[in-house]
Amino acid sequence: MHVVAAPVTDHAPMFELSTIVEIFGSGRAASMGIPWYDLRVCAGEPGPVHLGEWGVLDTRHGLEALEIADTVVVPPPHDERRSFPPELLEGLRRAHRRGARIASICTGAFILAAAGLLDGRPAITHWSSLDDLARRHPAVRVQPAVLYTDDGDVLTSAGSAAGLDLCLHLVRLDHGARVAGTAARWSVVPPHRDGGQAQYVPAPVTEPSSSPFGASLDWARERLDRPVEVRDWAHAAGTSPRTFARRFRDATGETPLQWLAAERVRRAQELLEGTDLPVEAVAARCGFVTAAGLRKHFGRRVGTTPQQYRRTFRAAHDDDRVAS
Repeated sequence: MHVVAAPVTDHAPMFELSTIVEIFGSGRAASMGIPWYDLRVCAGEPGPVHLGEWGVLDTRHGLEALEIADTVVVPPPHDERRSFPPELLEGLRRAHRRGARIASICTGAFILAAAGLLDGRPAITHWSSLDDLARRHPAVRVQPAVLYTDDGDVLTSAGSAAGLDLCLHLVRLDHGARVAGTAARWSVVPPHRDGGQAQYVPAPVTEPSSSPFGASLDWARERLDRPVEVRDWAHAAGTSPRTFARRFRDATGETPLQWLAAERVRRAQELLEGTDLPVEAVAARCGFVTAAGLRKHFGRRVGTTPQQYRRTFRAAHDDDRVAS
């Protein structure tokens, strides 16, 4: 099984740690019939390790968990903390050197930066700590307005809920869009928010169908296989095209056409994973005029071709079936 280690430091806030447990530690994944993650929440320093102000971490795992982890996800430290245990920093370096994937949530980026793992790399943290991260670690390429960064073997997320986006992104990398979407539904959150989306927008992202704006998103999702004009979309939402476009960007951080392209690519991912449809048929079902149009948008957002994506996840699923 894929081992995920989460080293917790003293008085770490509980919300971000709970997002790691929610995604990687949930037993509900067994219902999908695929191997899930072996999550090991471990003490990042000698105890007692307090969980915020609510109690003490009770775990049999220490920093030795980092030595066998395939992925290490570092939750944030206490807000006032400025130095970190040398043993934790060296454990992260060793894990990275042997090939483990290293990620941080919120101000956990300060721990990765202290270990030198963010030097020369793009990174993000909570918007209120961006200037502090840049000042204390000038070698880090701090990104001012994204939800998370993915530099291959090292990833970081912005504050709080963006950590959930990053965890789901990791699931998507490992198991594909359909499985990540199922994990998102368990947590009752949107199935995917792009890492490049602004982390601090004037209004929260509106997704639930219970709201009028959420209903307009559902209206578009039901029409992904056909042309969707913004003027028709605005009419369905009961507003003018200009007002609709402004409210859409305020709510999602994207233009209507950017959001639509992302939804079509996600639908294509699901079809490539779950069907044997030719790429041309996948393109048609997702509203792309041609297979070339699908390849263009798919490459821009996923970083590979539809054919390679299908081969990768078919091979991964075959391996899962053999392992089980």
